[in-house]
Amino acid sequence: MHSGIAAAALTALLALAPPSAAQDAASLKKEMIGQWELATTERSKTCVVTLKGDTTPQGLKLELEPGCAKALPFTKDITAWNIRGLDIVRLQDAAGQPVIDFTEVESGIFEGLRSGEGVYILQNLAAARSLAKSMDQMIGDWSMVRGNGRPVCGLTLTNTEASGDNFQVFLKPKCDPVVAAFAPTEWRLERGQMILMSKSGETWQFEADDNAQWRKVPDTADPLIMLRGQ
Repeated sequence: MHSGIAAAALTALLALAPPSAAQDAASLKKEMIGQWELATTERSKTCVVTLKGDTTPQGLKLELEPGCAKALPFTKDITAWNIRGLDIVRLQDAAGQPVIDFTEVESGIFEGLRSGEGVYILQNLAAARSLAKSMDQMIGDWSMVRGNGRPVCGLTLTNTEASGDNFQVFLKPKCDPVVAAFAPTEWRLERGQMILMSKSGETWQFEADDNAQWRKVPDTADPLIMLRGQ
């Protein structure tokens, strides 16, 4: 008797599981409908993708802006999109095969890997354009100071492309030996951090205290701080 009740209860639980999973996938599908930016990790190459809710034999409809194939050649194979499993957003070809699969890494930001090419980002278009505006605001002269306000170096961040998705940075004369030895040559914004890079591949990360002040992390007793135009 008891085993029969247990079996019935288990059957009921199993019967409930698929709708729950389907609900998660359905929620994700609903959230994805709209305009997205498909881009390299630091947005040096971008493409606007409009995901729609209409179903086709190949999957769900989408539109790619005209410049996509030139900016990101693999997008020429994309004809539809779909949700796979609970959390995979798939951009697929006419045969239903994945061109690239994305999973959410932060709210509204998805990452996908193409073998031999690297990581691509799918991000809400409005948020992506806000990031671009933030980057534009970073261009120009900066002063690196210690926590007590003592200047240690002047730098100029540019929007001149360097290697990969990085941009050129130039040190001004008479820098503190610690900064001169690091000698950053490139910079980028990545997930809310300003990253300076040297020729040797060493990196320094800075996080914003506010729009004009960025503090090197991890924090120390005698921190380095980047200030705008001083």
